Amino acid sequence: MRDRQTPALAGDPLRAWRRATRDRLIAARLALPNAMLQAHRDSIDRHLEDGFSDLAAGVVAFCWPYRNEYDARFLARRLRDRGALTALPVVVAPRTPLIFREWHPGVKLARGVYDIPYPAEGPAVRPTTVLLPMVAFDAASYRLGYGGGFFDRTLATMAAMDDRPRIIGVAHELARVPTIHPQPWDIPMDYVVTERAVYARREGHLEAL
Repeated sequence: MRDRQTPALAGDPLRAWRRATRDRLIAARLALPNAMLQAHRDSIDRHLEDGFSDLAAGVVAFCWPYRNEYDARFLARRLRDRGALTALPVVVAPRTPLIFREWHPGVKLARGVYDIPYPAEGPAVRPTTVLLPMVAFDAASYRLGYGGGFFDRTLATMAAMDDRPRIIGVAHELARVPTIHPQPWDIPMDYVVTERAVYARREGHLEAL
């Protein structure tokens, strides 16, 4: 079985489709009421803790929540209480992979791309797991982000590592689409977790565990 879908779109039609898909799904996410956001967060937290019992033994990278994304800060606090180190991504230069710096309450934050906070100083750390938000995800575990390419470059770098981090995409179930029309630079997630289930990538397709 082929590991990658054959793109049905490319060039300008693909860019237009991705822009329209982002706009539609972000609008749907922003329309979620606060009570539903909290219920989704609680379910995703539970799926992550039950499905990945080793999280507290490693370095867990996550993203500061943006525009009603899954908020991993509550889970991160519990993981730190059990021994984990938690980290946030940092943009160090245009068109380069992200680095990750340790973060916990008390670490000085600065504002970066999209006005998202990041640790202002400190050495880079290497995650063992990355909890990666997604605007959309598809049946083959490919991710659609915001279009800046920051995580595309980062995931490509990680994919070449012998001890590559485990990549877990996190999103609301409403972010599922049949395909994002993946291109050669798109890297699939190892797992996807939504409020509904934990999905693993098996032979090029997502399967609920």
